[in-house]
Amino acid sequence: MTRTAIPRWIRTAAALAATMAALSGCSGGGPGVPAWTAGGAPGASSAAPDPSRDTSSPGAGSSGAASGTASGTPSASPGATAAAWKVFTDSAKGVSFELPQEWIAQSVPPDPGSLAGALKIEVKDADGGYLATLQTGLPPQTAPACPDNAARPYVVVSSVPVELPHRGGEGLIDPHVVFRVVQGYKFFGSYGITNMVGGADGRSCGLQNVIRGPEGKGDYSFGDLTVLKPLAPDQKVAPAKSFDTLEQAAKYVSDGSEFANVQRMLMSLKVKN
Repeated sequence: MTRTAIPRWIRTAAALAATMAALSGCSGGGPGVPAWTAGGAPGASSAAPDPSRDTSSPGAGSSGAASGTASGTPSASPGATAAAWKVFTDSAKGVSFELPQEWIAQSVPPDPGSLAGALKIEVKDADGGYLATLQTGLPPQTAPACPDNAARPYVVVSSVPVELPHRGGEGLIDPHVVFRVVQGYKFFGSYGITNMVGGADGRSCGLQNVIRGPEGKGDYSFGDLTVLKPLAPDQKVAPAKSFDTLEQAAKYVSDGSEFANVQRMLMSLKVKN
């Protein structure tokens, strides 16, 4: 009887399980560190509580390629945050959010095709390094088709519920602040807000950091990318985060002050309904 070969990325997820358990100090999800389990072989089924992967949606939880799954309810990152914070509010008081005192928030022209009254605000660190963009008035767009042979495994490293105005419906869930990683030629990560299902069975062609806004208001986004894709070697990586291993991605969330600051900023967002 031959043994079924387990793909390398699944073995990596299994190794990450032990690492994340050590980081959290127990087998359950610690602050900002969800517990992980790994599928045992191709064909295994899992229903990861990805906030962008609603298990009640069509296709979720059905049989498919095994994947690393997060369990429990991850909380805010335990990393140290800045000592002093300030509040950014646009002139029309349509949005507001907190950011570290030394960070810079600057209004820039909205992208072509944005709805009337749209905002685009870029956030940079004290050295001018890009961190995130807040965009409102985005025209609603249908997620592109994702053939099975093009979908790649992804995992949710951090997921925290947040109260923001949003529209419900098929493929939509309650808003969350997330950090997710998708497998390309490396592991690529992105943070943002979303209420959109990521993909079925822990696989996706593109993870959208977008919230479907109330009817007539347009969509909005706050994160480093609006869509995280499994990049190829000839594609531009930045501003996506790249990691050689899933363990590195987990440590970015659990240990780094950058993510702790970004997560607090994203969670502080207020949008006028």
